[in-house]
Amino acid sequence: MDPNSTPATARPCTAFVGTRLLSAGALIDVAIAVKTAMGSATDPVLVFDDATGRVIDLDLRGTRADIAARLPTFLGVPRPEPEDAATDQAGGIDKRGRGRPKLGVVPREVTLLPRHWDWLAAQPGGASVTLRRLVDEARRAGAMSERQRDAREVAYRFMSAMAGNLPGFEEATRALFAGDGARFATLLAVWPGAIAAYAAKLAEPGLTPAPR
Repeated sequence: MDPNSTPATARPCTAFVGTRLLSAGALIDVAIAVKTAMGSATDPVLVFDDATGRVIDLDLRGTRADIAARLPTFLGVPRPEPEDAATDQAGGIDKRGRGRPKLGVVPREVTLLPRHWDWLAAQPGGASVTLRRLVDEARRAGAMSERQRDAREVAYRFMSAMAGNLPGFEEATRALFAGDGARFATLLAVWPGAIAAYAAKLAEPGLTPAPR
């Protein structure tokens, strides 16, 4: 899910006091918990965006409504764009041209060698069906790799902020970017529980699961 599609007040976030978990949930609720804790906390209080692993600096002055009104500014949430870029916003005119409008199919030239055309012609459904299937498969594979890379970057941002001085940090970072779930879990086992659990949660989509 695109984090920018979530209202700023509901953005999933997690706050720590030192190495201890303070609050997790919707950003506005976490912000109020942080404001309450600030009066007695002796350790640093940090709030992390679950979607990016980045620290969120909050302005906690005023009422709950005052804080909520400022949250989009701190998250940098952009204004949503129209979903159908093929439609003229002024007149509602479909600019896709020829093809099959209901499916959004657009004919374009594809240049292949004879052996490629021969192979495509022999596939069930013909060349067009096969090409669409191959493109969809490649997109799915690419999306998986991108999700893995994103998860590793998100976890690394959090780890850099909270675990840079913890034992095994560099080794854990190497295991993270290698996708080695077993090694990563072993190295995190000596970290404070809340930090290890959150780092593992952020990194999970980017790791090969540890064997059971």
